[in-house]
Amino acid sequence: MHMRYALISPLLLLCACNSGARQTTESPVVASGQEPFSVQSIARFDEPWSMAFLPDGKLLVTEKRGRLIIFDPANGSKIAITGTPTVDYGGQGGFGDIALAPDYASSHRVYYSYVEAGDDDTRGAVVDSATLDPATHALSNTRRIWTQQPKVTGNGHFSHRLLFSPDGRYLFISSGERQKFDPAQDLSTNLGKVVRLFPDGSIPPDNPFASRGGVTAQIWTLGHRNLLGLAWDSRGRLWEDEMGPRGGDELNLILKGRNYGWPIVSNGDHYDGRSIPRHSTRPDFEAPKTSWNPVISPSSLLIYSGEMFPQWRGHALITGLSSESLVDVQIDGDQARGVHRYPMGHRLRKIVQGLDGSLWILQDGNDGALLKLTPKTSKTPGKQAKND
Repeated sequence: MHMRYALISPLLLLCACNSGARQTTESPVVASGQEPFSVQSIARFDEPWSMAFLPDGKLLVTEKRGRLIIFDPANGSKIAITGTPTVDYGGQGGFGDIALAPDYASSHRVYYSYVEAGDDDTRGAVVDSATLDPATHALSNTRRIWTQQPKVTGNGHFSHRLLFSPDGRYLFISSGERQKFDPAQDLSTNLGKVVRLFPDGSIPPDNPFASRGGVTAQIWTLGHRNLLGLAWDSRGRLWEDEMGPRGGDELNLILKGRNYGWPIVSNGDHYDGRSIPRHSTRPDFEAPKTSWNPVISPSSLLIYSGEMFPQWRGHALITGLSSESLVDVQIDGDQARGVHRYPMGHRLRKIVQGLDGSLWILQDGNDGALLKLTPKTSKTPGKQAKND
């Protein structure tokens, strides 16, 4: 099927005037030593990208070059899983997200995303599901769930975060626009979209564009750039964070069928300095609940629900790459505002909540540390991540 890109002229887009005010969110930076948490370095991995806790407290950790590892925090052991796919590694591409099936306790199925090579130097993200044998540490019975369409050139903006709905009925996938701009507004592609599927990859009949069939039927929302965080709040609402261009990183409340405006509007500008109209100029698009100038480079998102950090319950916690920080965002109804920014001294890739309410963070890059955050009042020894 031929995929149509251009609904928007790139030339007109790049020359668009900045007729709206720049929105700036500056979370107060918390001085070193004043953080409400202690940091313990638990283990190190080679370019880790994501992780998920198993019911027994072990962690599944993905590494971009293609390894999936079972890590046991209790004894520090690492076991490489066999049966993992061949990934197209390079730039932002490689092995990506990992999520347990809603019925993992009985099915032992896991879902994972990665970048797959295509023809003529093209590539795209895909999502597979497989059975994880807890005895042999092997993947088997692999099934293809979803494919980013079309495959295009380049090594950026795959996104490919995975999140099941709280009731386990649906799988949401973030699909970046692959640095191609126009596909985010093109309903004949699933680039620049949030996708909603049943866990087997079939399409729910109540998706907003389900009647159109094909790739279009997968789409839940459109107009996104590089979506690297998905999380549910306690009210069952889906939130998403994504990288803007030069400025304009966003935290969005994801609403069925809405258009979030990229690349027509943004609270940032092009890297060469040319302006993009602000969200305020186009109220027909769904505006972010908060955005950042300068950027924080959001890489993952967690809405905290534990008991260990009661002051953060219901807050969005965002890991930052270029900002090398943990960003605390308070959600108040349909609004959000940055509260604090905690410098961590290293690019951060992923945050998850532990079974006991602790926070676990993966550093980005070679020899990236797995960090455990606990309240300073706890007896857990550790040192600040910036000294790690």
